[in-house]
Amino acid sequence: MSRGKYKGQQGRELPDHFPTVAAHVLRYCEPRQGIWMDLGCGAGGLGLELARLSKSTVLLLDPDVAALRRAVGEARAAGLHQRMFPVVAQAEHLPLVDDSVDLVASRGSIFFWEQPPQGLREVQRVLRPGGKAMIGGGVGETYPEWAREEWTRWRWNGLRAEGAEAVAHFEHVTSPNTHRQWAQQGGLRDFEVARENQSPGKDANPRLGIWLRFRKRCR
Repeated sequence: MSRGKYKGQQGRELPDHFPTVAAHVLRYCEPRQGIWMDLGCGAGGLGLELARLSKSTVLLLDPDVAALRRAVGEARAAGLHQRMFPVVAQAEHLPLVDDSVDLVASRGSIFFWEQPPQGLREVQRVLRPGGKAMIGGGVGETYPEWAREEWTRWRWNGLRAEGAEAVAHFEHVTSPNTHRQWAQQGGLRDFEVARENQSPGKDANPRLGIWLRFRKRCR
């Protein structure tokens, strides 16, 4: 879903989810100012919001050069380009030294990594001791409930239109058990798998809105 473009059943445009995701990340991670990373940034929506809410340097990392060009354009238009830097790379091979990043945030990316455990191992490597990461997918805890329901319906309708294989794959990669396995295989210790809030009784699949959150231990 592109920023602010999808309309629900009543023709009501859904609010941008990146501000609520960024707020969710910052509430959990409480990162110190420094070097932050939007991993698998695509067009940079999350990284842009993180830059707006801080004075940190934000790395925009993605293997898609065209998407990074869009992200840089968005950063320039927002007047934040002096603190936002594109990096062409994959999660499994981060071109950064050990203990160099204060925060790693990633929305909607891990589901497409070729080797999620290796990517998580790399995130753990580049985090500074005490730094945190929040990786997964969702729209943020404070996203309006009516919009969350529309977003959920839109996502599942799209998957069903793609067929049973697409549904099965999505259910696998968004399963809490899969996230725990990835974390364990990646050597993570202090981690948790958490779902975003879901209203009881609503027609919403509980696998939507799932996050792997972890901290690098201080030596």
